[in-house]
Amino acid sequence: MAVTETLKRRVPLDDVMEELARAENLSSRDEALARAIAIVTFRRLGTLGHALRERLNKPPKDERLMHLLATGAAQILYLDVPDHAVVDSAVQLAQNDPKLHHAGGFINAVLRRVARERDVILAESDPWLDTPTWLEERWIAQYGEALAQTIAEAHRSMASVDLTVKSDPESWTERLGGVLLPTGSIRLKERTAIRELPGFEDGEWWVQDAAAALPARLLQAKPGERIADLCAAPGGKTAQLAAAGAEVLAVDRSAKRLQRLDENLARLNLKAETRAIDAEKLDAEPFDAILLDAPCSATGTIRRHPDVAWTKSDEDIRKLAGLQSRLLDKAANLLKPGGRLVYCTCSLEAEEGERQAESFLARHPEFTRLPITPDEIGGFAECITPQGDVRTLPSQMALADHDRSGLDGFFVARFVHSPS
Repeated sequence: MAVTETLKRRVPLDDVMEELARAENLSSRDEALARAIAIVTFRRLGTLGHALRERLNKPPKDERLMHLLATGAAQILYLDVPDHAVVDSAVQLAQNDPKLHHAGGFINAVLRRVARERDVILAESDPWLDTPTWLEERWIAQYGEALAQTIAEAHRSMASVDLTVKSDPESWTERLGGVLLPTGSIRLKERTAIRELPGFEDGEWWVQDAAAALPARLLQAKPGERIADLCAAPGGKTAQLAAAGAEVLAVDRSAKRLQRLDENLARLNLKAETRAIDAEKLDAEPFDAILLDAPCSATGTIRRHPDVAWTKSDEDIRKLAGLQSRLLDKAANLLKPGGRLVYCTCSLEAEEGERQAESFLARHPEFTRLPITPDEIGGFAECITPQGDVRTLPSQMALADHDRSGLDGFFVARFVHSPS
């Protein structure tokens, strides 16, 4: 089971799903359904566990059985799947597993009770149930209890689909039936097959969260500039820089991820040099500008990757913060005097954002902060920090339709190498 494997191995759900689809030879339809079930299970894992424990005299010791119950309950409570189909499927899965074949009757009884008590379970749901304690404590300490709770609540909603277009966003907003956000991204109103939308085959746009599109815009790439995009895959930011006319070197340690980046650039009719190498080991002539989207805990992407909340830890953040510091130092050494450096992470944690920026400036007196102003990001002033950095939160970008609100949690800081 994907949920069990993800939690046991503490790896991204996407990786587990890819392995499962290949091993089981799943059709695209079955893979999409399995992925949807796993995602909603992680999104509501705390609520599901609480509801099940309240209805069990003695929770099963076998974690796979508990996870099987959780995925069944997730479908009953949050997905449009007939109750009887969910129960039958869960019982069949158990009967096909030598270690769970005895639990068919138990599964049947528990899931039928969940279905009967659906309204009660949904009514008593607490947003903090779906946030691990270690993150709850962190966010309350960093943002205060009220704001932290709005973040936790936002994570219980499905992430919107945003697009970045090469040009003419007003026209493409109309053609795609979307909403033009103040930051310049287009937010789709309806969920649909991306490849079937106008402009996909012609390479006129790409999928990219509105917050993720900000760092490359804030680098202010100019035609002919030589720019490095460090830790570049899957390539949305590389595409933005290339579309601006820059000569881009896209660096990523994963050759497999870079292959996907190359494929994306080919569809978009954009060009960039790619190099599969650890950014810390990159040897190159100094650049006019550098974008460093550093590896991080990714707690800002929990809306679209809810498994992150349950597979990461404080220790991960500590280790990643060390890597981020080293990458910033490396970027500083690769930049021309007068050059610009944008540092960003899709994390809600201060160690990976605000504290990194301050530590970098303390280590590198040759750099100064280049404050970001609201007019550079469509007047989105609420995400500008007092220091002039960007801090976006999942609870921001509220739209009339709640299902289309929010954006990824990002931190962005911009520095300039002062000429000696």
